[in-house]
Amino acid sequence: MSVEDIVLRVKRYECRLVEITGGEPLIQENVHKLIAKLCDEAFEVMIETGGHMDISKVDQRVKRIMDLKCPSSGESGKMYWKNLEVLTDSDEVKFVIGNREDYDWAKTIVNDHQLGVKCTVLFSPVFDKMNYKDLAEWILRDHLPVRMQLQIHKFIWPPDMRGV
Repeated sequence: MSVEDIVLRVKRYECRLVEITGGEPLIQENVHKLIAKLCDEAFEVMIETGGHMDISKVDQRVKRIMDLKCPSSGESGKMYWKNLEVLTDSDEVKFVIGNREDYDWAKTIVNDHQLGVKCTVLFSPVFDKMNYKDLAEWILRDHLPVRMQLQIHKFIWPPDMRGV
C-alpha cells in the first residue's frame, strides 16, 4: 500500500490522532515519508518505537514514545542509548516491568538520566505477570517521577487479540 493510500484510509476515520506502532515502525522503508505526509495534513502523529533504532531522525512534529526494554524482556542489550540524549518534553519513555529486578533497573535509568525532567516516563506492569499493587507501592515509596499505566486493551479485549 502506498503512503498516499494509507493517508486516504486514515482520513476516512475522521480522527485527527494517528499512532504509528506495531513491531518496529522505524525499520519500515517509507515511515518517514508517511510521517511527514500525515503531519502536513494536520494530523497529530505519535510513533511508538522499541528503542533500538535512532529516533533523532523522526520529524520534530511527532510525539515519540520509546520503549526501554527491561532485563526480563531479554531485549535490553539491543537498546540505542543515544536516544536518551535527544528526548524532549513532548516525548515519552515507557518501561514494561516484569519483576523487582526490572523495577530497580528502570529506577536507576530514570534517576541516572534525569528522565523525569526530560520527558514523561511510564511504568507499565507486564500483564498477568507483575503484581499491579506491588509496582504502585514501589513507585510511591521511591517517589519516582513516573506515571503507572495498565495495558487497558488487555482488560477490554482478550489479552492475545491483535490489532486493538
